[in-house]
Formats: sequence, C-alpha cells, structure tokens
Amino acid sequence: MNIAFVLLTYAPDAPAGLERSTAALMAGLRELGHRVIMLTAAGKNPHGDPDLIELPVTLPDPATEDDLLRALADPEPVTRTIREILTAHQAGIVCWADASWGLGYLAPAPARTRTVLKVAVVRDDDLMARALAAAPGRVITNSPFLISHAADAGLDVTGWAAVPNALLATATPPEPARREDLRRHGPVRIAVRAEPHKGIAELIAAIPPELDRTVEIALAAAGFEYWPGMQDEVLGTCRETARRAPCEVRILPPLSWRDVPGFLADAALTIISTTSPESWCNAAAEALSGGTPVIAYDAGHVPALAGPAGEMVPPGAPPDALWAAATRLLADPRAYHAASAAAPAQVRPHSPAASAAAFLSAVS
Repeated sequence: MNIAFVLLTYAPDAPAGLERSTAALMAGLRELGHRVIMLTAAGKNPHGDPDLIELPVTLPDPATEDDLLRALADPEPVTRTIREILTAHQAGIVCWADASWGLGYLAPAPARTRTVLKVAVVRDDDLMARALAAAPGRVITNSPFLISHAADAGLDVTGWAAVPNALLATATPPEPARREDLRRHGPVRIAVRAEPHKGIAELIAAIPPELDRTVEIALAAAGFEYWPGMQDEVLGTCRETARRAPCEVRILPPLSWRDVPGFLADAALTIISTTSPESWCNAAAEALSGGTPVIAYDAGHVPALAGPAGEMVPPGAPPDALWAAATRLLADPRAYHAASAAAPAQVRPHSPAASAAAFLSAVS
C-alpha cells in the first residue's frame, strides 16, 4: 500500500517528539513492505530524499502557528498540490500528523483516500475543531492516557485508537560493572526540547548543593515555537541558570535522532521534568532501552511507560522532589540495579514494525 504523511515541520533529525515518532512509524511501515512518503515545507529536504516531498509553502525557522496561517492565507495552491501528489502516488492512506502543522485543519485529501488525524496533544482551539470537523476516517493518538485526557476535556473520542510511539533507534545497555560505575559517578543526562513546560530551567535551579556529579542537558530548538523568541528565552535562561548551579551543568547542542539512545544509556539516570503530562515521552523510552532509570512526575503516560524502571513523584511537586527521588535511587544499589534491569523490557514491544502494525490495524 502507498501511505502518505503530512507534517510541515518534518525534516531529518528535527529535534521534536512528533517528528521523531513519525519517522519511526514510517520506518516500520516500510519494514512491513509499504511505500511511504512525507510531505513537508519547502527547504526541509537538504539531502534530496525522493520520499520527502517539499510543498510550495515557506515557513521561517522557527515558525509559530501565526506564521503558518499567514503562509496559508490562501491555502488553495498548497491543498491543490497535496491532492495532486496523493493522486500521482496512488496513496491509499494519508495521515495528517497534526491538526495544524500536519494540515489536519485543511484535510485536502482526494475523495477515495482514507484519512487519519494524528493527535499528540489535546487542544481546545479552532484548528483542532476544524480538523475534527473534517471527519477524518480515524483519529489516532500515542497512548490510552491521551484518549482519556481528551475525553475529560469534552472531546468525543468514539472510535479513537492508541498507536504507541516506536523507538527509531535503541541502545545496548552497559555491562553490570559499567552500570554500577554510572550509579556511583555517572552524569545525569537529559535530552529535551527548549519549551517552557519542560521545566528545565527550574530543574537546574533546584539542583541540590550536595550533588557530586555532572548534569548534561542536550537542549534543542525545534522548527516551531508558541510565540516568537520562545526558544531563545528558554535557552538563555537555562544557560544563565546553569552558570550559577552548585555542580557542573553542561548545556549541549541537539543530538541526531539515532544518537539520543546511546547518550542516555551512558547516564546514571534521566529526569523528565515536564510539568504538563507527557502523552508518551520519547526521551524516557530511549533511556529505558539502554537500561537507564527514569525519574518523572506521576502523571501522563510516563508512569505506565517506565513501570518498575522509574521513580515517580507527585504531580505538582516542586523540582526539588525530582532531585530527591534521584538521590534516593542513586544511593540504593539494590533498587537502582533492579530498575535498570527492568528498563529494556518496558520498551521492547515498541519497535517500528509493531507501531506500524498497530497503525494499520487502527486505520483498516
């Protein structure tokens, strides 16, 4: 079958969860023998990938949704092009990978093409309302939590399906001796997008004076932001806060998709400090694949994802509580190694092929 995705922010190694999880889903569909194309914005295909097709819409980098709406004030040239591409490629399914950036609110599919709307966050705005009003053939999310969250928000979730994210790459867990060395002396490592609700500046500010190890944060600016300058603000605040921290805090550049699991595998643990519930959490899954325990808030999908490989703190607790949980786990060899040993099995089911099979089952 020929399957198309639309996501205007998609580019190779784009440092954001939706782009990374969509890449893993597409890889799984190809593994199962399907032809997959991605439709993205102009300038997003630097290497000339024939399956990554640029549309006649140019966005600033980073872009806000206001930029998107200005660029598509007259959507006809783009919607016409999408229909032509889908027809030429004989796409049996098209997935709007987001209500806005995935053009779900326009939903320009040919009459006989099955449509899927991917929802990664619950939104209460006109673009989401328009995307749902377009009556997609199926709405998919990445977790049962998000479906429940959408229902609590008053959305009609009848027929919605959970298609778990997949890991595009995994890491080999370190040998036991190396893992013990990481427990004693290894860095706390975090891979995260520069977004206020990720809570990174607050987490850095809460580092306890007695923490005798390095904290390394791969902090990435994505191709989109909520208001102009948002990511620069977050990056600047994090760097300034890191300079005042009681231990060495390294703010690192973004990593390529396939480098994230190895980066997190060679850490003592990772902390997910997001203050709003994560609907899945790629970074937590990638850490677990390498045997690295996860500290997070007891909200969203992360508790179910991490299971016995995680240490959760109450939602709404200050970031000091995350550090306290991390300190307790690192100081308890038995609990730490039990969590590390349990971690890979928590994400083993989430292969690209398994995600693709769930996608096809949901949309059939």
